[in-house]
Amino acid sequence: MPHPTQPRARIRSVALASAAAALALALTGCSSSPDASASADGKITLTVGTFGTFGYKEAGLYDAYMKLHPEITIKENPTTVEGNYWTALQTRLSGGGLDDVQALEVGRIARATSEDLADAFADLSDAPGVDKKAYLPWKWDQATTADGRTIGLGTDVGPMAVCYRQDLFKAAGLPSDPESVGRLWAGDWAKFVETGKRYQAKAPKGTYFMDSATGLFNAVVSSSTVQYYKDGKLAYKDSPGVRTGWDLAVKAVQGGTSQGLKMFDTPWQTAFSKSTFATTVCPSWQQANIQQFSGPSNKGKWNIAQPPAAGNWGGSFLAVPASGKHVDEAKKLVAWLTAPEQQVKVFQKVGNIPANQAAHDLPGVVDYKNAYIGPDAATGRIFSTAAKAIRPAETGPHAQDLTGAFSTGVQLMEQNGKSPQEAWNATVRQIDSTIQ
Repeated sequence: MPHPTQPRARIRSVALASAAAALALALTGCSSSPDASASADGKITLTVGTFGTFGYKEAGLYDAYMKLHPEITIKENPTTVEGNYWTALQTRLSGGGLDDVQALEVGRIARATSEDLADAFADLSDAPGVDKKAYLPWKWDQATTADGRTIGLGTDVGPMAVCYRQDLFKAAGLPSDPESVGRLWAGDWAKFVETGKRYQAKAPKGTYFMDSATGLFNAVVSSSTVQYYKDGKLAYKDSPGVRTGWDLAVKAVQGGTSQGLKMFDTPWQTAFSKSTFATTVCPSWQQANIQQFSGPSNKGKWNIAQPPAAGNWGGSFLAVPASGKHVDEAKKLVAWLTAPEQQVKVFQKVGNIPANQAAHDLPGVVDYKNAYIGPDAATGRIFSTAAKAIRPAETGPHAQDLTGAFSTGVQLMEQNGKSPQEAWNATVRQIDSTIQ
């Protein structure tokens, strides 16, 4: 999910009470007739609402599906920032204008499957060709409601690795081959921070060990089995994952090993091409960012290593609004797009690791090597192995907003010079005032 060019900074969620109250009107106000929006020649246009980069257009999947189904035309309606997309989606749930297919980020899926919103989406467990056993079990469960309806099919997951500049590691006197690099921090994110101190002691002039302490914080939380929620209740103040992530982010900031960039902003993008940092936490979708922003001159300088701990950062689902005019056709499209063969093609094009575990051992994933990042590194094996090792954590209805709040808190230290306590207190105040 996560997705390659998707900014991860989050904005406050719009209150959902009005959306839930008006949902019945939205469901009854839209025609469910299969021919309601068909053109005079009988062709049907299916719209797909997405955020970031899902890779379907890039991998040629829309064109392939339309060739198989000449009566179908597919139009994608993309939004760059997921936070903007989610706000608009909530508005459309109450006011109409939904796409035939709507993408959902993993940090929103608990809200989408709640009693307030679940009825807005069709059950996809009975879609043609869908095999529950083919999907990672925890991914399937995330999109399943209390009454057993599955309202989203997983598109991808965000298993983590660490991407690093092997040339900068060599210049700083550190090992540079993937296996040796992985051993530097194996088993503990604290070792990753300590490696940063070693790098910084002999760092090439003007470079930093990591791009952002925000990325470090999110990686630590993402690899914890207790994140922001526990037993359905907010638990971030006592969460070992949150506290450890915060403490390590503080050490990175105070130790001067982070460049202090805001992930996905223009300065962060530019820093790739300027070669000013040596590592970035690397969920599978991050590969596309590295290649896009580092540019042709840095091809072959990046490599990839195992992370200190397995974790999932990002990943999404495709859902079908129950009020759509072409629900059956939309369900068939979603089932096809999330099938193993299609997910392999997306992975090869943009780096999104399949949520469909049947794809993990297919040629094109397990034997895949990224020609730009570590051309000799077993990229596919690293990510597919990491995906299988993910220990699922409870997400909760506002997980995405909490991620955004803590990202802002870390940035208060990195970019505004606030003390760790000042930044923590400001984060808690923001959460208390915006998240119930």
